[in-house]
Amino acid sequence: MLGIERKRHAADKPGFLGRLARNVAGNTAAIMAAALLPLAGFTGAAVDMARLYVVKVRLQQSCDAGALAGRKMMTGTSLTDDNKTQARLFFDNNFRSGWFQTSNASFAASDTTDGQVQGTASVTVPVTLMSMFGAGPTTLNVTCEARKEIGDVDVMFVLDVTGSMTCTTSETSCSNETTPVSYSSPSGTRYYMQEKTGSKIKALRTAVLTFYDTLAAAADANSRIRYGFVPYASSVNVGTIIPANYVDDSSTFPTRKRIADADSTAKTNTYNGDSQTDCNNRAVARSPAGTDYPASRTVVNSWTAASGRNPSVCKTTTYTLVPMWRYDDWPVDVSAYKTGATVTNPTRVDGATSVWDGCVIERQTGDSDINLIPSSTSGTKWRPAWIDAVYDRPNVASDDTTADTWTSSSSTLRSRYTPNMILAQYQEYACPKQAQRLAVMSRTDVSNYVNASDFRAIGYTYHDVGFVWGARFLSPNGPFAADTDCRTGRTCGRHLVFMTDGDMNPLNCVYSSLGYERLEGRVMGSKPVGTCVTSSSQFVINTTPSQLEPKHNARLQAICTQAKNNGITVWVVAYAQTLTDDMKACASSASTAIYAPTDQKLQDAFKQIAGKIAELRISK
Repeated sequence: MLGIERKRHAADKPGFLGRLARNVAGNTAAIMAAALLPLAGFTGAAVDMARLYVVKVRLQQSCDAGALAGRKMMTGTSLTDDNKTQARLFFDNNFRSGWFQTSNASFAASDTTDGQVQGTASVTVPVTLMSMFGAGPTTLNVTCEARKEIGDVDVMFVLDVTGSMTCTTSETSCSNETTPVSYSSPSGTRYYMQEKTGSKIKALRTAVLTFYDTLAAAADANSRIRYGFVPYASSVNVGTIIPANYVDDSSTFPTRKRIADADSTAKTNTYNGDSQTDCNNRAVARSPAGTDYPASRTVVNSWTAASGRNPSVCKTTTYTLVPMWRYDDWPVDVSAYKTGATVTNPTRVDGATSVWDGCVIERQTGDSDINLIPSSTSGTKWRPAWIDAVYDRPNVASDDTTADTWTSSSSTLRSRYTPNMILAQYQEYACPKQAQRLAVMSRTDVSNYVNASDFRAIGYTYHDVGFVWGARFLSPNGPFAADTDCRTGRTCGRHLVFMTDGDMNPLNCVYSSLGYERLEGRVMGSKPVGTCVTSSSQFVINTTPSQLEPKHNARLQAICTQAKNNGITVWVVAYAQTLTDDMKACASSASTAIYAPTDQKLQDAFKQIAGKIAELRISK
């Protein structure tokens, strides 16, 4: 109580100190006045720090943009002056001079030892309120790095090498009028179209190498890039690069087989002095025995006994034998033929031989399935194409002709392997260059492939035939999945580059990877399909049903969908032709369907695709 009373007594005293003690408002004002100075400092620091933060974020973004631009422009492993200029322009466009009252903005780009682009940027930022406390301008510095990094990439080229690829992009139509060139192969004489100066197939070779160079420039020591190729026309050449047990030992197709001998020319013989036994012994059922030709048989017509001074007379007739053929869909043993050995052609009697060229006929079961693995189940294996054993016939039903020999004109015109049937003018059969399964390939390897003497153009356009094999070789779930393995801890991309210069163009009289459509009807679902009229000059006139092309396009779309569903990015390049709805639908997206009207645009398209696959990105 005494203490309290003393406090009250002091406050009640008159004078300045007493009034000051009793004035609460005065105390608050003093405190606020004293606090203004630090509050101003805190506010100024907050404003200036916010400015510094915003400027540094923009500076970093601008540095990144410049580095990305420089790396994108860089085609080799070092920056050129032009590349540096482009990088600086991108920096300047993103960081405008004087932005937020900044000054002395600078940017420099340089290449790294591993072929990437690094950048450094700086700018001076003024302070506002903090200048009252003696703070001066602040210099901000950032660094950045851009790289192209591809991880593990598999690229399968499905390339149209049909006859029109020998023409130029400036030609509004290409009727394959160029001169055919013959060459010798283990399978016999074959033909290709003579390339014109500036032909599309020459530009294609260059474009493939441009693609390779673009992707190689983005690779590092840890990258794995594998390439594969499927050149296609009406057939694909894959037979010798797939396991032998994926190819059947027996194949049924339109052909002919000898069922008996038939008499041809006849010669009458007269022998004097023969006994009846000797005369009867002149009869010969067949000489030589068996089925070889030339052959003959001799029959005894009569024997007349000796009479007086007249000797006995034996009369015979010797017939030259020719084979009697039955034309039908016959099973043929191809177990030796599929090994690449030289085998006797079973449809000939002159000892002619055949060697498989590697082109295959699609299996009956799952012919559009990219993942079905061949097995012992009937129809799941592919069959070797055998053009020189395929024969036409007037009717789908079996056709017997007793006097039909391989040397006669009627027989010659039945064969699908007559000289003009495979001539470049008609291209009824075309087996392109052997495909290449996925493999790590050097630039020399790729160049040797596309510049090989057999990387030539001939034949009609069957997109589905080529695409299905490109997808099979690339699918991670199909018969060649081991080729497409992904390494642990690495990104893995699968890309199918599908290039064509024309629409689908199937013909019923072509012997393709889907067989001889006129007599087999695998696409149309019925037979016979149209007509194939052969004149004495062996020129083939095709009357093809209008539904054949749409059915092939529907098959293509089904295969494209499978490829995309199996994680394959599909790039479509329409070269010197319209980018059709079918092609757009086949591509993975609108951005992966590219129209390339000229040779240069083709180079640009392939470079663009490779650049996108390379995944340009900021690494630091």
